[in-house]
Amino acid sequence: MSFGFLGIQFGFALQNGNVSRIFETLGAKIDNIPILWVAAPVTGLIMQPIIGHLSDRTWNRFGRRRPYFLTGAILASIALILMPNSPTWWVAAGILWIMDASINISMEPFRAFVGDMLSTEQRTRGFATQTFFIGIGAVAGSFLPYILANWLHVSSEPSPGKLIPLNVKLSFYIGACVFLLAVLWTVLRTKEYSPDELKEFEEGERIARGETQAAANAAAAEAELTVGKTKFYRPGLIWLAAGLALTFILTKVNLEKQLYVITGGIALFGLLQIISGMLQSAGKGSNGLNSILTDLKNMPSTMSQLAVVQFFTWFALFSMWIYTTSAVTSHIYGTSDTTSVQYNTGANWVSFLFGIYNGFAAVMAFLLPVMAKFTSRKITHAICLVIGGISLISISLISTPWMLIFPMVGIGIAWASILSMPYAMLTGALPQNKMGIYMGIFNFFIVIPQILAASILGSMVKHLFEGNTMNALISGGISMLVAALMVKFVKDVDDKK
Repeated sequence: MSFGFLGIQFGFALQNGNVSRIFETLGAKIDNIPILWVAAPVTGLIMQPIIGHLSDRTWNRFGRRRPYFLTGAILASIALILMPNSPTWWVAAGILWIMDASINISMEPFRAFVGDMLSTEQRTRGFATQTFFIGIGAVAGSFLPYILANWLHVSSEPSPGKLIPLNVKLSFYIGACVFLLAVLWTVLRTKEYSPDELKEFEEGERIARGETQAAANAAAAEAELTVGKTKFYRPGLIWLAAGLALTFILTKVNLEKQLYVITGGIALFGLLQIISGMLQSAGKGSNGLNSILTDLKNMPSTMSQLAVVQFFTWFALFSMWIYTTSAVTSHIYGTSDTTSVQYNTGANWVSFLFGIYNGFAAVMAFLLPVMAKFTSRKITHAICLVIGGISLISISLISTPWMLIFPMVGIGIAWASILSMPYAMLTGALPQNKMGIYMGIFNFFIVIPQILAASILGSMVKHLFEGNTMNALISGGISMLVAALMVKFVKDVDDKK
């Protein structure tokens, strides 16, 4: 059931470990790289709720979630082949957009798939198993450029007239094959429950929690009534006005153009609400846009509490993914020349280090359910985030390449929990018939901090940190510590302790 995530994360690891390097090699300036990365979170923000909404309403001979697994895998594999052959950085940015959209088509239904198929008691272990396969795929994807260069002696320097080294190109080609084959395995080897079976399953879970069927029916009826009756005009106008006002202010002050992504996003959110209100007034309130915005407004309290934790967590992760290569090559290897042997040696080592944290996350996946059993999912997650935050900050204190292994182990502990504990806590609070859409909406609180990071980190590095990218990693570590503190305020509805 989770094996397909091995392929998804294989491709995701190649993207995280090498795309900044490809951008730099193709001539992108270091302070512009965050805005190029904005393609990934913006795509997730748009795609995941749409795919979740559609998959909740899909049932055919191929199943409910599986058609989306396969479609995304095919498109992502094509994008992985194209990425290292990009002639310019702006073409690479476009391909990143396509690749991330395709990965999101596969990834979002996989999250909902575990919620569909497993009971409350099984979900912690289910998401931990998913984390194991994510770790294995990420290790392979992260290590591959290093293995090809250092073990199989594939050239890690660009050939004459070429920009991207052969070891990076071959890594992406292999990743495309692994992505498609792993997802195909899940598609062909699993059987999904029908909507009627899922309804019976949800009723059994309610009884186990002590809820009456009458109360459940009343809650469902109330939820249905909210669709088409939620007020959108006033909040839409407020969001639109705020976005336009902030955009106007940006045109009058000397700030980075990346900030337009934030102000434009605020205005767009307001515009979407106004459009939804217009459709509602025209008697067309039962539509996908209205449904997504209504569900967003009426999300369970557990989800809104976890949203704060996710915000600070993923700001930290995005800081690490964007700036680790630059920070390590400049701070430890003493170069920013992307054509030099030292830079490419350092970049390959960073890819290897990313494999280490993913590999340790795969090992930790088996220990997390045990920790959660003897403490709680909240305590387990908070401890892991503290370890991750301290580890990320500690990178700035290291001057020897091999010593970077130690903070990567700590980041791996945090990564294992990030990929499992929030989802295990969330699924218990979600209605079964909205598992997909709420998993998609939950992704908002992963991608919004990434968009924020992509929009402001470049400006922070340029003006506040005076080009020192190591300070971006320290900022990320502090953000992860704040996330650990916010876990205290999350209500885990399935926690019996």
